[in-house]
Amino acid sequence: MNGLMAFSNELAAAVEHAGRATVGVNGRRRFGSTGVHWRSGLIVTADHTVEVDEDVTVTTPDGRTLAATVAGRDPGIDVAILRVDAGDLPVADIATEPARVGHIVLAVGRGPRASWGVVSAIGDGQRGRTERADLLNLDLTLYPGFSGGPLVDARGRVVGVTTSGPARHFQVAIPAATVSRVLDELGRRGRIPRAYLGVGTQSVRLSETLRQRLGTDQRAAVIVVDVQPDSPASAAGLVIGDVIVALGGARIADPGDLRAALRPEQVGETVTVSIVRGGEPRDVRLTVGERSRRA
Repeated sequence: MNGLMAFSNELAAAVEHAGRATVGVNGRRRFGSTGVHWRSGLIVTADHTVEVDEDVTVTTPDGRTLAATVAGRDPGIDVAILRVDAGDLPVADIATEPARVGHIVLAVGRGPRASWGVVSAIGDGQRGRTERADLLNLDLTLYPGFSGGPLVDARGRVVGVTTSGPARHFQVAIPAATVSRVLDELGRRGRIPRAYLGVGTQSVRLSETLRQRLGTDQRAAVIVVDVQPDSPASAAGLVIGDVIVALGGARIADPGDLRAALRPEQVGETVTVSIVRGGEPRDVRLTVGERSRRA
């Protein structure tokens, strides 16, 4: 019994520790969401919960309301960054090592409120929500308003940011390392650019003969059905009918994989696109562009 009570107390302490840097985010009509004071003056939350770019506020753990501005968004991973005059608001304790399958974790919501469970899988989530292959899949409950809040380990260190996105029956978290890379990009460029190729694609199956020729067990890829004029894809020589198998070494099995493989930090960098054209495999070098903010 003493051991169980000690464990219970440790979980409560973890929630208290994380709760110091957990805020309420008021960026949509129905109900607020949660955010994490990740770095001084920068709040991380789920992009889908910030429906406006103006009149956003955050509520601190001691009940203060602070005006916030949207510093940047990365819809591809469902992250929004808010800038606030945080004053003496504590900064979150970010874990230095990633969560692993089987780790006990706690989702912390504004209030604070908490839910606990385990990391059930990594990278096997349903696509179309955040389009990430490295999502932490969670066996716990995300109550209304939890999205954008910290996922913490048993010591209260942040290992990710929770989101259910449009598919509310899935509980997932964006890994802390991914979120930190987005913040690094914001600091480096002053914005979060959206990587852009300029192609329309759809899934296509790879025949066994072609898989053998490629030396892969990959069963699907994407076929290019549209190439936008004056786009990075056009400049690299991609044409309709090309089958994209990989981008930058990442397998591309469906259009979601292609979007997930394009990260903000890649804008301006040259990557290798592995394609099949006329039954012949080849590599194409392509410089990743930046999508217009109006797009």
